[in-house]
Amino acid sequence: MRDPKSPVYIYDSLTRKKQPLEPASPPRINIYTCGVTVYDECHIGHGRSLCVFEVVRRYLEHKYGSENVKFVRNITDIDDKIINRAKELKTDWRDLVARYIDSYNKDLSALGIRKGMTDNDGEEPRATKSIPDMIEYIKVLIDKGHAYQSGPDVYFDVRSFTDYGKLSGQGIDQMQHGARIYPGERKKDHLDFALWKGAKEGEPSWDSPWGKGRPGWHIECSVMSRKFLAADTLDIHAGGRDLIFPHHENEIAQAESFSGRPFARYWMHHGLLTINGQKMSKSSGNFITIKDALGRYPKDVLGIFYLQAHYSSSIDFSEERMRECNAALERLYIFFDRSAHYKVSSEGVRSDDEKAFADRLEALKQAFEAAKDDDFH
Repeated sequence: MRDPKSPVYIYDSLTRKKQPLEPASPPRINIYTCGVTVYDECHIGHGRSLCVFEVVRRYLEHKYGSENVKFVRNITDIDDKIINRAKELKTDWRDLVARYIDSYNKDLSALGIRKGMTDNDGEEPRATKSIPDMIEYIKVLIDKGHAYQSGPDVYFDVRSFTDYGKLSGQGIDQMQHGARIYPGERKKDHLDFALWKGAKEGEPSWDSPWGKGRPGWHIECSVMSRKFLAADTLDIHAGGRDLIFPHHENEIAQAESFSGRPFARYWMHHGLLTINGQKMSKSSGNFITIKDALGRYPKDVLGIFYLQAHYSSSIDFSEERMRECNAALERLYIFFDRSAHYKVSSEGVRSDDEKAFADRLEALKQAFEAAKDDDFH
């Protein structure tokens, strides 16, 4: 019998090593994963992220009890992409956000994926609901000498954080090559990034000590993860590999400058999704939304596709691959149908055949858990 308390091993993107999961306050485990920016329909790449981390969440609940796993996934509901899309569609940005949050929630339901932690309104944490917290956080960074005001903007001083680049494995000099200051930016160094952006005419804004404006993208996750998980150091911070730099790198710089403590004990990053070997994009005509995919394939076929490869590996979407996934689902249905015939009688009596099959099921369960304990294989 496999030890139910056997450790789970996770590949940590920061140390680049597979390590045993040792939460700060066992058996409680907290997880934060970067969510969607609601300016368009969710695509199948988002679906993979949602599916992968739902499996991680459910397996940790299986191991340690659902009451011990705290899972937060945010919604970015103010961002340049949202503002620009609202202008493009000639609609109010709040109406755009409401439309795509509703669409996102429908995608979650259709995929059979639960929401993360929700607020009093039953919503996953939204950036716009935590802006006062972000303002207070930025004040602390300024007071500690890690941020500075420049006109109506506030920037993080990257060179004030000596470990900048440790997640992506890049040195500051390496990053400096190709960096630039864009028109309208008032930062001292090419690598500095915005914590607070002064309001432009017609843009949504909030009052702050630096004038009307809105938060930068990176500060949102640093603040919301700390606020909703009530911890300066997260157990697991998760997201796509494309977020390592600059988003997660900047989150680390902000959070560790704020608290003086490690931001996360483990970093998990999933691989990206391509379509027929090409990056997905609307301009290429190969942009597939979750709703489009679910109109063509059952959700369990899509789920098998997402989970066929290890979460850290890239996967390629194609019609041939989906046919293979459909065949795999049919084999599972056959297995479930066979298993349903092997039930213990009310007296607990089993035939030799039933005992042999039960032993095989137990061996499969042990092998499954051994694989899942090994970095959620």
